[in-house]
Amino acid sequence: MLHNCFPQRLKQLRQDKHLLQQDLAKLLKVSKSTVSGWEVGRNQPDYDILIELSILFEVSVDYLIGRRNY
Repeated sequence: MLHNCFPQRLKQLRQDKHLLQQDLAKLLKVSKSTVSGWEVGRNQPDYDILIELSILFEVSVDYLIGRRNY
């Protein structure tokens, strides 16, 4: 289970890159509702998507899931 800060961190990183949810969804080949679900904590990405997110946003998976603050 991901830590509670994942939804907020994902949303902030997405906004910092000036991406809409639909833009991120297209990059990851998922639906906009999937991205929305991640950002509100309704569902969680799988490990492959976490890795893709960490590469896209140039942060560690540990940062994304709240194990590190850098």
